[in-house]
Amino acid sequence: MSGRHEVGGVVLVTAAATGPGTPPAGGATQARVAPPVFVLADGTGPDGTDVAAARAVVQAFAAEVPPGGPAAVGDVRRALERAHGEVGVLARETRGRAGSTVTGAVLTLHEGRPHWLVLNVGDSRVYRLLRGELHRLTVDHAVPGPDGGRAGRRGAGRSTLTRAVGTPGATADSWLLPVVDGERLLLCTAALVQPLADETLQAVLALSGAPATAAAALVGHATRGGAGAEVTVVVVDVLSGGRSPGLDDTSRGTATRTDTDDDTRVVRR
Repeated sequence: MSGRHEVGGVVLVTAAATGPGTPPAGGATQARVAPPVFVLADGTGPDGTDVAAARAVVQAFAAEVPPGGPAAVGDVRRALERAHGEVGVLARETRGRAGSTVTGAVLTLHEGRPHWLVLNVGDSRVYRLLRGELHRLTVDHAVPGPDGGRAGRRGAGRSTLTRAVGTPGATADSWLLPVVDGERLLLCTAALVQPLADETLQAVLALSGAPATAAAALVGHATRGGAGAEVTVVVVDVLSGGRSPGLDDTSRGTATRTDTDDDTRVVRR
């Protein structure tokens, strides 16, 4: 799944890839790559409710955030609320065993300029490669298992989520960052980073050419490294339409509030 897109004057090239993990496991991760929305969901739960939970998350974004132009923050908020409600039904039916992560980057406007609204619930992640340096943008909501979480949520020693879509009070963390020409975003499920260090992610993202090449290489590295669950990645390149990469502004913005949740920060990096 790859393509070239134009959203509100921002030109993007995107790609997604999925691998089964070792031993083969899969189906419980879902991705939506439909600019301005890039989201991943990794479901948990018995008897197929993991798949249903992840699918409910991405379908909520499909229903609430129109494709084509920059997203409104209110639409993103409604997508999160809808996902929380629908996955909550599955959670109640399984006595709290069903749930899902959600992580993503949604292109929006802030003060008239293109920004990424980065959001996260759970232990899937968003990274940003900018000027050759890798920055992790999200914070995990999980407690590692006895093996540090390397076995994945479906294996022995799996990590335990401390916040998930569908559980009471589980708000999303979110951040606003300016879109920068030449940057590369990586969205990934936890299974990618269990066997791979950030240094490996940085090298692959920096040295791979097209997003499709980078996505396939990351999944291959994780599978060969013994990923214990399905690995799904989305890579997004910004070709033009964002801020100039030459601007030397690495200061963090002050905390701000949006309608997505109670914990949104503006980061100027």
